[in-house]
Amino acid sequence: MKQILYRLFEHQFLGRDEAREILQNMVLGKYTEAQIASLITVFLMRSISIEELAGFQDALLEMRVRVDLSEFDPIDIVGTGGDGKNTFNVSTAACFVVAGAGYKVAKHGNFGATSVSGASNVMEFHGVKFTTDEAKLKRSIGESNMAYLHAPIFNPALKAVAGVRKSLGVRNFFNMLGPLVNPATPKNQLLGVYNLPLLRLYSYSFQQSGNKFAVVHSLDGYDEISLTDSFKVITGNQEHIYTPEEIGFERNKEADLFGGDTVDQASAIFDQVLNGIATAPQTNCVLANAAFAIRVLCPEKSIATCLEEAGTSLVSGKAKEKFVKFVALNA
Repeated sequence: MKQILYRLFEHQFLGRDEAREILQNMVLGKYTEAQIASLITVFLMRSISIEELAGFQDALLEMRVRVDLSEFDPIDIVGTGGDGKNTFNVSTAACFVVAGAGYKVAKHGNFGATSVSGASNVMEFHGVKFTTDEAKLKRSIGESNMAYLHAPIFNPALKAVAGVRKSLGVRNFFNMLGPLVNPATPKNQLLGVYNLPLLRLYSYSFQQSGNKFAVVHSLDGYDEISLTDSFKVITGNQEHIYTPEEIGFERNKEADLFGGDTVDQASAIFDQVLNGIATAPQTNCVLANAAFAIRVLCPEKSIATCLEEAGTSLVSGKAKEKFVKFVALNA
């Protein structure tokens, strides 16, 4: 590792196979926590290359606990994290809005590393027990339209570096990898990223996969459609910058989306959204992300139609119904 670090400090890049081997060695315990922290720091100081990202992705997918949910053709809705905004669990709430609209979701998530509450925090708060049991996951997605895949139990590499990531408390290339290594390898994905270089990087990666996708970024730095500013969306065949007003919403303020200082507070906002009693900015943010996820699955539909489906899911109580069913199946 010492020689690898010297090369990286001299601004050299890793090859795909080399990156794959390095991540495998992390899992085997060949590096100290200090060395892993140094490696993470390198990729805070320069952009990760497509080859490096692909190599790390290869390693994680090879080592993952596999689960086959392909019969449901689900979508994953996820943000990279690391935007420093500490929002409430927007993408997790959007998952249940999409589920309530009748679509299948296989969400890959983790505990918060750079924010108070990650998807796994809000799940655990509600009594959800994480599992790798394929039969249970199939029953969950079959009956509630939602399966939740807690990253550390599906991938030993993510578990091996969890302590270092938490200690550093800053975004890192594992934030970038999480959305690429959903163990169910869904063919549909809405991904939010925290800057424009990552928007390009992921769009190249997804285009090579042939999957249906949308990569989104709010131009003021959110890794989701925050409605606080214009936002860019790249899909397989187009890219477009939208304003909140263009899709029918008033502009939010950053304070409107703050997730609180504790998991309890973030979870309370999540509950208020699904119960239909959240603030308009909180609700609109979730609906916007859910609508663009629906459009990934149904690209022939207009944004207005997708927003209407998302709104109906929430207002009718179907999103909450799916969440209650999901919790009951996974308690």
